[in-house]
Formats: sequence, C-alpha cells, structure tokens
Amino acid sequence: MAATATAMDVEEEDVPTTLTEQFELAKEIQSLDVDRAIAKYREIMRCDDVKEAGVEQAQMHKLRELSIIALGKLYAQERKIAELTGFMREIRPLFESMPKSKTAKIVRTIIDEFAKVPDTLEAQEKLCIECIEWCKTERRTYLRQRLQSKLAGMLLGQGKFTNALTVTAALTREVKKLDDKQLLVEIFLIESQIHYELQHIPKAKAALTAARTNANAIHVPTFLQAKIDLEAGILHAHGLDFKTAYSYFFESFEAYNQIKNTKLATESLVYMLMSKVMVGEARSVESIVSGKAMLQFEGRAIESMKAVANAYKARSLHALDKVLVDFKEELVGNKFVNRHLKTLSEMLLEENLIRLIEPFSKVEIDHVASLIELPVARIENKLSQMILDKKFDGILDQGRGHLLIHSTSFKGTSFDSSLGVIKNMGEVVDSLFRRAKQL
Repeated sequence: MAATATAMDVEEEDVPTTLTEQFELAKEIQSLDVDRAIAKYREIMRCDDVKEAGVEQAQMHKLRELSIIALGKLYAQERKIAELTGFMREIRPLFESMPKSKTAKIVRTIIDEFAKVPDTLEAQEKLCIECIEWCKTERRTYLRQRLQSKLAGMLLGQGKFTNALTVTAALTREVKKLDDKQLLVEIFLIESQIHYELQHIPKAKAALTAARTNANAIHVPTFLQAKIDLEAGILHAHGLDFKTAYSYFFESFEAYNQIKNTKLATESLVYMLMSKVMVGEARSVESIVSGKAMLQFEGRAIESMKAVANAYKARSLHALDKVLVDFKEELVGNKFVNRHLKTLSEMLLEENLIRLIEPFSKVEIDHVASLIELPVARIENKLSQMILDKKFDGILDQGRGHLLIHSTSFKGTSFDSSLGVIKNMGEVVDSLFRRAKQL
C-alpha cells in the first residue's frame, strides 16, 4: 500500500511537461510502478524529430536511446520474456534513423541485461538467434559477430558443446581475416571453456594460449583479463598444479574486486581457498578470509570453504561428508569445487588407510572397514586401486577377506643404499686383488 501511495503522490505532484521531465519521472517510479514507467518510456521512445521548446534535437535522440535501453532492462528484470522479444522486433524500424554504432550498443546492452536474469538461457538463445538473423538481413557484420560470440557462451551454459564449437569455429575463421584481436580473445576463451567441459585438456590449453597471445597484442579490459586468469587457474588446477593455480585465481580475484564485481570476485576467492586446501595448507584459509580486504566477502560460499578446511585439518572423512551435506548447494553445485573435493576425499581415504594398515602384516578387510567406519565394498575397491597404483605393496585375499601387507612396502632407502655400498666395496676389493697379482 505504501508503494502505491508513493507512486500516486508522484503522479499528483509532478506532472511532466517536457521529455526530459518525463524521462526523470519514469526513472523515479520504475521501482514503484513498473507498468506506468513502461508507458512513460514508450511515450519518449515514440517521440518524433520535431524540436521541443528548450530541448535540442540531439538531446531528444539521446532521451529516446536511453528510454529504449531502460525499457529493455525493465522487461529483462521483470522476466517479461515474451514482451522483451516483441519489443526487440518493435524497435527495429526506429534503428533506421539511428547511427549503426548506437543501435549496436542498444542491442548488446539489452542482451547483456537479459543475460543477468537467472534460468533464462534458453530464452536468451532464441532472442540472440533472432537478432543474429536480423543482422544478417541488414548486413550488420560487426554486431552479428559479437552476438554470435555471446550465443556461443549461451550454448556453453546449456551444455550444448557441439553447437557451441560449431559457432566458434566458423566465427574464428571469419574474425581472423578481420584481425579483430579483442573478439578473437573472447572466442578463444569460450573455446577453452568448452574443451575443458568436454575434458579435452590439451585443446583447452591450446585455445587459452591463443587467447593470451592475442591479448598480449592489445589493451585487454580488466573484466576480460580476469576471465583469462580464472580459466588459466582452472586448467592448472586440473593438472594438480595448485600453487600456480592459486596465483592465477588471486590475479582474477584482484581484477574482479577492482571493478566491483562482488559475485565473480567471491567465486575467484572460493577457488583460491580450494587451492590452498589441495596443497595441504588448510590452516592458511582462516588467515586469508579474516584479512581486512576480505571482510566484505562473506556468506555461505566462504563458510563452506572454511568448513572444508577444518575437515581436512582434522583428517576426517566423516567431517568432510557432513560438510558436503550441510553446504550441498555451494559445494556440489560448483563444478570446480565438486571435482576437486572428490579428489580431496580420495586423498584423505588413502592417508587414513595407510595409517591404519601400517602396523599389520595381515589384517581382515572387515576390521579395516570397521576402524574407518566405511562400507567394506568401498574399502576393498580402494585397497585394490592403491595396490595397483603402488601406494603400498600387498595382496588382497578376497576369498578369505584378508589383506596381506608385504614388509617391503614400508622399507626405507637404507636397504638399497647398503646394497650399493657393498657393491662398490666389492669392486674396490677386486681392483686391489688384480693389482696385487701383478706385483
């Protein structure tokens, strides 16, 4: 009721008489009365080119452009997808009287705003494809290429990797001829992300290298450089080089923080903390997040990483499993974190198993499972894998349910060193014996 009353007060007290006043009024009431704000923006959008008292023609064109963008943003924010699609068709005749650079800015801005609305990727794809077809008809190559780059990102987000690669492959050949390096950087970066999702790691690294090579030749916007660093960190983490990955994630975090993108800065910070845990430096997680510059980054995502670090410090599989339940959305829902948490869980299981079986030469698998409080089948499978990976020297007697550990599995390097000394001494004695015979 209060919001409605406020909107009515604005209507009664401020009756706009000029386009500028209409635009300012629409901005004021759009958070209170969306439908009325849309009507006001539409009035400005349909204004003709006749000069209004006190308003220059250039100012009128500027107000029309701002009204179109504001209207597109409102439709996107209110998730009025059908209205937004119809609106994009409706404004095309207006583009005929505008410079191409202005129309390109309007279309890209509206699509970017639509991209911020969650769970609308399919609708974004349809709208983007329709705009691309319009660009082809109007021969607007510059805008079409950038929309196709955005389309590849939308397809990647939906898991349509083959379609996304088809778009990027055709676009790369075309853009290379024009030598548009910034667009090439964006395309190669998307290609790297696609190949990573498909687990084609060499191709992902090659695409990222191509992106960085083109980026070195131009001034890259901070946002794009942050994306490059983030992808580099992800690829290094995949190769288990978490120290290098941490440095890239830190660079990405600094860049996102610089441009005040808290959401992506938090994501980079989570990856930084995950890298610290994976290199066995879980104790430094608390000191990182408690720093003065990190106080603004709070929430369940950061709390989840603190919990993971505490579970690792306790070397407790059960604590880690509990964290996965308590922070399921933050941990399991994040592909990068979830992938490496599985590795972390296996590392903890191996460490605990080696510690448990070390005093034995022969032990029942059931007994090991009861000590570690995990299912027998999982323990049996893990022990088999560890034997094959030469983590220790032993044999599984599944018929009797026993694990036989060979004593050599825990020997140090002294035995081999002693054999080497004896061999060398033997050679010295033989040499002295041959010389003695010659005397």
